[in-house]
Parts: sequence; structure tokens; C-alpha cells
Amino acid sequence: MNIKALGIDIAKNFFELHGVDEHGKSILKKRITREKLPEFIAQLPLCLIGMEACGGSNYWARKFKAMGHDVRLMNPQFVKPYVKSNKNDAHDAEAICEAVQRPSMRFVGVKHIEQQDIQSVHRIRERLVKERTAIVNQIRGLLAEYGIVIAQGIQQIRKRLASIIEDTENELSTLGRQLFTDLMNQFYEADNKIGEYDSIVERLCKQNETCQRLTQLPGVGPLTATALIASIGDAKVFKNGREMAAFIGLVPKQHSSGGKERLLGISKRGDRYLRCLMVHGARAVMTRSKNLSAKKASWLKSLVERRGRNRAIVALANKNARVMWAMMTKQEDYKVSV
Repeated sequence: MNIKALGIDIAKNFFELHGVDEHGKSILKKRITREKLPEFIAQLPLCLIGMEACGGSNYWARKFKAMGHDVRLMNPQFVKPYVKSNKNDAHDAEAICEAVQRPSMRFVGVKHIEQQDIQSVHRIRERLVKERTAIVNQIRGLLAEYGIVIAQGIQQIRKRLASIIEDTENELSTLGRQLFTDLMNQFYEADNKIGEYDSIVERLCKQNETCQRLTQLPGVGPLTATALIASIGDAKVFKNGREMAAFIGLVPKQHSSGGKERLLGISKRGDRYLRCLMVHGARAVMTRSKNLSAKKASWLKSLVERRGRNRAIVALANKNARVMWAMMTKQEDYKVSV
């Protein structure tokens, strides 16, 4: 078969394939199992393979690239407009095959195994943080039912919980003390696990030269640097810093028509976890603006006066994203503006 482009709709056990020749004529429509897919793709002539960026897509992209094929991943929202009529797996594969051939299509970079390892560390740590927060909230809520109020913050739990359980003058019963002891053990277990993953992130950051360079930027620590490397990898896939900021979702969403420009809030596209780290880092810089250079501190101050503190924080995160793109593409250290 003289296949020029092949669209693959990824699933758990069955994959739908749609191939076209150099004239755009459909010459392949096939449903195949997961076990037989690698063997079938290996027998095909080298061609352009398109897939949606979803679970398992990076694995298959690496596998097909090793066979010599040109593999492209696409955001599902850019593929959806090419779906004709009703939605099913065959139509999805056809739409993927059509979309991957568009010259204006935007593609997603294929992640290496190292990137996926770093991303897995962040995902596990994120889950543990959520679990620890849920335990802390439950402890505070249940203690309030016994007339014991603890101030917000994890540090307050660390300081006061053990003494509250040991205090014989409060209204906690024997069963109540047993329950709160169990919750305290769960809290410390999650806390220790998060500490272990923090150590892993620190080690990964020290082993990567680009991460070390990124941490020179105020508001960027090991968490943000490693998360950016895991999500993006090679910053040269973006033409400029604004494209990378748009990928993270830190640029205004546009809804313009009739020659009238209308800018809304930030688009919030891309990796929500990475965007959250970028904004939190910018918020930390804002609280320590006295340590910044005179030029940057003056810019932040005027921005807060004109647009408010929260918008200024997001604007700083946007600016940091652009600076990080420049540092990654040019392989240069952070230069403080005087």
C-alpha cells in the first residue's frame, strides 16, 4: 500500500486506522488490536502518522519513530473540527488523518521517557499534597465539633495536634483520642512521603543543567523548573516566548469580531499544574519585591497601581515564562536588568 498519511485513533484494546495515498484517496480503513498494531505498522512503508495527544500516545509515538515513521501528536481540540457527521472511532481516525496533513496544524512534542518519569513524580506528589490537605481539613473540622479550634495552616497541626490528644482536660473521649491519633499518623505518613518526593525533585533538578539555569530566575524553584522540563522539554518547538506563555495558558483569551479587539481573562489552556506553579512563584516574588532590581520593582509597582495585585501577579508569571523560553533556547544564564 502506497500510504502517505495514516491516522490512528488510540484506545485501550482496539485501534482504528485510516490511511490515504498521495492524492488524498482513502486506501486503508482497518480496526486492529493492541497486540497486532506494532507488527502491522512495521510492515507499512515509511509515512506520516498522526495521533491525538492523550494517554499512551507518547509510548506509541516513540515506538513508531523507532521504526522510521514521521509521527505527529495533536491536541484533540484541534482535531475535532475535522470530524464529519456522527462521532465514532472510524470517523475520529479519518479526522486525525485529515488534520495531520494540514500545513497550519499545531503539533505537540513527543515526550521522552525521562520527561515522563519527572512528570510521574510531580503527579504522585500532587496527589499526596491533596490527601494531606484533606486530612488536615478533616482534623480541624472534627476538632471543632469538640470545641477545639486550631488555626489554619499545616504548621499549626504539627505544633498542636499531639498536645491536644494528650491533654486530659479537654472533652475528648478515649475513642476520640484513638481516632485523632490515627488521623495524626496518617498526616505524618503523607507529610513524610511528600518530603521524600521533594528530595527526588531536588535531585532531578541538580542533575539537569537547564533546570539549574532556570532556578536563577526569581519565582522559579526546583518544582517549577522540573515541571516545565517534563511538560515542554525542548523550548525550540515554540517560535517565541509568547507562544510558550500561550501554551501554559498565561495570555489573555481573545473574543474579537468586526475589527474590535476584546481581550478576556487568561485562556487557562495547557497544563494546569504548571500554570499553578508559575503563578504561585510570581506571588512569592511579589511579596519580596524589595529584593528585585530597581527596574523590575518599578514595573511591578506601576502595574499593581494600574491593574491590581492579582493581575500583576499573572503578568509577572507571563513575563517569567517568556524569560524562561529565552534562557532555554539560547542556553544562557539569567541576566538581572538594572
